This record gives sequence, structure tokens and C-alpha cells, in this order.
Amino acid sequence: MPPTRIIRGPIALTMGLMLSACSTVGYYAHVAEGQGELVLHRRDVSKVVDDPSTDPSVKQRLAVAQQARRFASTELALPDNRSYTSYVQLDRPYVVWNVFATPRYSVAPITHCFLFAGCVAYRGYFSHDKAKHEAARLEAAGDDVYIGGVPAYSTLGWFADPILSSMMRWDDDELAGTIFHELAHQLVYVKDDSAFNESFATFVQEEGVRQWRRSRGLMAQDVRSKAMDDGFTQLALDLRDRLKALYASGVDTSAMEAGKQREIADFRTRYARWRAQQWPDDHRYDAWVAAPINNARLLPFGLYDRWTPAFAALFRRDEEQWPAFYANVRALSRLPQAQREQALQQWLAASGQP
Repeated sequence: MPPTRIIRGPIALTMGLMLSACSTVGYYAHVAEGQGELVLHRRDVSKVVDDPSTDPSVKQRLAVAQQARRFASTELALPDNRSYTSYVQLDRPYVVWNVFATPRYSVAPITHCFLFAGCVAYRGYFSHDKAKHEAARLEAAGDDVYIGGVPAYSTLGWFADPILSSMMRWDDDELAGTIFHELAHQLVYVKDDSAFNESFATFVQEEGVRQWRRSRGLMAQDVRSKAMDDGFTQLALDLRDRLKALYASGVDTSAMEAGKQREIADFRTRYARWRAQQWPDDHRYDAWVAAPINNARLLPFGLYDRWTPAFAALFRRDEEQWPAFYANVRALSRLPQAQREQALQQWLAASGQP
């Protein structure tokens, strides 16, 4: 996925909303106010489309979104509810900014726990200024920090999630895929297991878009583009593994800091060689690599697709029948985490992935 979309709304990382025992009262009030603003300003898509003042390009995008919304329920067996049947025009480029943080010498995220969503590796803010303030606080404490804009997120069915103006700049596949992804979260969601949740929703998104394109008589998506995205993700995961080994080595702080910077520099060298050899005309990740890199900036990588090949293998075993597939995913979701990961590892092996 292009670097601006690594964080999905996370497109889309699911925002851990509501009644957090671990949150401050001020943070809860901020989240409640932000969600309330979305509810207050949403308008039925039909009214937006019929409004003469609506930009024709917005009308066209909303028409595509509604086609995808119907396809999600009729063909992908996703929830048939009011989600993505309303629209909110935002006054900002993102609906939420997520703040990721790690200790300076660890690749493990600083987690935040919420009553319904469980523990997640970020904290979401409806205000960029508030996100920057939180990031500054964490940096002052010595942590590595990264802020990522989120164009869309799911409330897991607690509210009828709207289409947001921040989603309108996407192409048809990304717009439809986001709707599929977020509706999948409403169907199956496991507290405290982001890799399971995001991999499942990503599989539904990818397979859903494949079927959506076929239903519209379109050619399959460009496999080379996905191959580059997958290759870059592996480079980033390799850097994270190298840093993890360094931090576990027990060397003193000065040696650890020097090793950290050396690993990041070596990553840039490996990237330049990889791109020159395989993707000489594609520069989509150059800006990401040139920008400052720290532990927190690596956190989103692998979150969305760790188990995606395992879900693909399960889908094939279920003869590509969505209801049977969802039933088996729910069965997996009810297992203790260790058993669930063992089962997914077996499906991953069946897929031919390492």
C-alpha cells in the first residue's frame, strides 16, 4: 500500500472508542466530543446527492460508494445496516490522527486499553494539535513517537459510520475496499488481537475488491504494484527484527544508540539497492525512507497482513463461500489467543507462506 495509506482507518486502523478505563477524563471527553460531531453533521447520501450545491465530483464518488455498500451486503455477506449510507464533510484532511509510541530501545508498542476495543498500539485524536501535544509529551519522556493521519475508522457497529470527505480522494478500489474493510470489523472483532482483526479485515477487503472489479467487468488489479508494496513491507519488517535483536543484546546505551542509527542507515542502503534493481522507475517509497525513522514509525508494518494468507487459505477451503468462511473465522475468534495463533500458523503453512 502506498506510504500515505500504511495507517488505515486505518484505511483504517479501528479506533478504540468509548469508556476507556485507562484513559484520562479529558481524553474521554475529547473522543466523545469528536464522535458526537460526526454524528451531528452526517447527512443521508441521497440528500447530499440531490443537493444542487454538492460538487459533481462528490456526487460521483458517493454513487460509487453506495454501489460498493450494496455489493458488500448482497455479495460479500457483510452487515446490512446504516453504516456508510450517510456523509460528513470534514474541515480537515483526516478524521483522526493516531499517536504511536515505543520506548527508545524497544520495538514493542506502548499500548492503550479500551473497554470495547481492547488494547491497541496507538491513541487516536480528532485534533492534530492534541495529537502533537501528546507526541511531544511522550518524546519528552524519552520515547520514540510517530503521528499518522487516519482517513476513516470503525466504531465496531456502535454507531452508523459515515462516509467521510477524507475518503473522497481515493480511487474506486480504495473507496470500496475501505467500506468492505470496516464492515468486516463489525462482523468479527477480537479484543487485544490487532493482528487477527486487521488481517481478517484486509483479506475481506482484498478479496472483496477482486470480486467487486469482476462484477464491474474490470481487469484484475496490477499485481506488480502489490508486489512492490509487499517487498517494501518485508524490508521494514526486517529492519524491525534487526532492531529487536540489537535491543535484546544487552550492550550499553551508547553502543545501542550507535547500533540503532547504523541499522537505520543500512536499511536505507538496502532499500536503494532493492529499488534500483527491481523498481527503478517507481519512487513511491522514496520520501518515506528519506524522512526520520524510529521504532514507532515501524509499528504499522505487518499489522494488516500478518495472517492474511492464512485467511485466504481458509476461504479456499470453504469453497469461497462467505457465510461458511465467516462461521469459521468466528470459531477461531473464540479460541484462546495461543490456540488461535497456532491454528492460524497452520493455515499460513497451508498457504505456502513462511
